[in-house]
Amino acid sequence: MASADTLLIFIQQLINGLSLGSIYALIALGYTMVYGIVLLINFAHGDILMAGAYAGYFVLIKLGVSPLSIIFAFMFATAVCAALGVTIERLAYKPLRSAPRLNSLITAIAVSLILQNGARVIPFIGANPRQFPRPSTYNVNLGPISISNIQIIVIVVSAALMITLQYIIVHTKRGKAMRAVSFDGQAASLMGISVDRTISFTFALGSALAASGGILFAFAYPQISPMMGVMPGLKAFVAAVLGGIGSVPGAMLGGIVLGIAETLTKGFISSQYADAVSFTILIIILLVKPTGILGAKARIKV
Repeated sequence: MASADTLLIFIQQLINGLSLGSIYALIALGYTMVYGIVLLINFAHGDILMAGAYAGYFVLIKLGVSPLSIIFAFMFATAVCAALGVTIERLAYKPLRSAPRLNSLITAIAVSLILQNGARVIPFIGANPRQFPRPSTYNVNLGPISISNIQIIVIVVSAALMITLQYIIVHTKRGKAMRAVSFDGQAASLMGISVDRTISFTFALGSALAASGGILFAFAYPQISPMMGVMPGLKAFVAAVLGGIGSVPGAMLGGIVLGIAETLTKGFISSQYADAVSFTILIIILLVKPTGILGAKARIKV
């Protein structure tokens, strides 16, 4: 009897982990795409998630919660965050492309702090947390296992966005340009590819995914604040490194693995240790395979 109960808890936590991991994967994709092209860790990425959540919040407050308004909230949030991502790249990161990487890293941290504290002083946002409007929740029972409609929305939307991203990267001219610039930016430039436009498109695409991740995260945990992007952003960075920074499939896999690890820890050990277990897994992976699960060794020509 005890083993049957344990199995049910295990399956339930797997479902919960898949939902949480899907959000991490969406955010991690932004980290890994930017790093793959410009070798930059964009620590402001989690705060773009926050901006997307607030953009969706204002749409849903204005229009109410309905399938149509939710779709419009996603569209508006992705457009706002895509523009924000391109603006940040043009103003903060582009002037530092030829500078040492430490300069870009410090700038990314500064941009993150500017977005967090800037949101706190904007009158229509403010420092106080707000309740995020979301659809009425109900559970769908699959025998002894239950899954909420919110989890279904999170998993389905995340899967659809990741499939769309994979199609863009593999089958479109923009995607092929991204892969070319990631492989060799100078050679891509000589072949007529606009490196600046490709980098801007990468930031826009990653920021749009972060916006969607922000709305989905707010659906799952319906409270938003200017600091809400810090921990999900950090976890997504861990997921990107875990899967192999610079690898799109690795970011997806890393997010799912991290989400399942967290929920299993909460279900079988304690929620207090969930963060510690996540970072412990990262350390172990980096010790055993420094390039991450799907990362490839980089060869440096001299």
